[in-house]
Amino acid sequence: MTTFSGNYQATDGKIGIVVARFNNFVTERLLAGAQDSLERHGLTSNQIDIAWVPGAFEIPLALQNLAQTKQYAGLIALGAVIRGETSHYDYVCNEVAKGVAQVGLQQNLPTMFGVLTTDTVEQAVNRAGVKGGNKGADCAESVLEMIDLQHQINLN
Repeated sequence: MTTFSGNYQATDGKIGIVVARFNNFVTERLLAGAQDSLERHGLTSNQIDIAWVPGAFEIPLALQNLAQTKQYAGLIALGAVIRGETSHYDYVCNEVAKGVAQVGLQQNLPTMFGVLTTDTVEQAVNRAGVKGGNKGADCAESVLEMIDLQHQINLN
C-alpha cells in the first residue's frame, strides 16, 4: 500500500495570489499572512506574484488567467464577503467558491480558497489574524502541502 502525504516545504515554482480590494481592511491582512507564511517556508518574494481585483466575484477569472500562463505551481484566492441586508451575499459567495474550485480542477493546479464569508465585520477581522489565526497564512501552508502531494503522486 502506498500512502501519500504532502509536506509544508518550499517549491521551486511560483505562487500566484489573487486578492480582492473590496473590504481591503481585511484582505490586506490576509495577504500579509499568506506572504509571511510563504516566506517562512522558504519562498522568496520573487516567487510570489499578486494580482489585485475589484471584488471577490472577479477572483475566479484572474485565477484562470494566471493558471493559463503555466507559470505557477499553485494559486491562492483571498477576499472577504460580509453579509449585508440583501441576498447579494449568497450569490457572490456561491459563485466565487464554484469558480475557484473550477479553476483548480480544470487546470489541475493546487488552488486554495481563502475568501472569508462571514456574517459580521468582527468575524472577518478575527479570521484575518486579529484574534489568532490568519486564513491567508493557512491557505499558504495548504497550497505548499498540495503542491508537494501532487508532486509525490505524479512521481509514483
